[in-house]
Amino acid sequence: MKLVLASTSAYRRTLLERLSIPFEVASPNIDESPLTGEQPDATAERLAAEKARAVAADWPNALVIGSDQVAHLGNRIFGKPGTEARAVAQLQQMSGQTVMFHTALALLNTQSGHLQVEGIPTRVRFRTLSNAEIQRYVIKERPLDCAGSAKSEGLGISLLEALSGDDPTALIGLPLIALSRMLRAEGVELP
Repeated sequence: MKLVLASTSAYRRTLLERLSIPFEVASPNIDESPLTGEQPDATAERLAAEKARAVAADWPNALVIGSDQVAHLGNRIFGKPGTEARAVAQLQQMSGQTVMFHTALALLNTQSGHLQVEGIPTRVRFRTLSNAEIQRYVIKERPLDCAGSAKSEGLGISLLEALSGDDPTALIGLPLIALSRMLRAEGVELP
């Protein structure tokens, strides 16, 4: 069976390459807006499954991977900022706070219809950041396409006091421990 990553994220593609399995990439092209009253973890899990389903018709004999991440602090959700001003504003709000990052993973076997979905939370405690630190960080790393405006795999690690979770790759956007477990359940030999 083919392996298909339903994502155009360069971060997810780079992570998936670690497993040394050939794969294809497909754009899921879905509306990623949360539903009214939907909890952040439920949003991430729903979107991960929708991404996998969105490309399934084009891959009738494949394992399709969908993934999504929602960062939140209480009721405030931090999406991809898109602009430097929004990245600065997000980091100002997260300064000195503990932010939850819910990364959801879905694996859909398009032949059998079997869908596995799992959410992996990561708790991230940001240092108290000065405006100058935030400005320097945003200019140097340009985290405009990352939920929460901080790349823990890069310079963004310097903004943090601590992080905790079951899978360090979840925070980057594709939980490889959970994915490896799901792939093995579908008969894929790893390593």
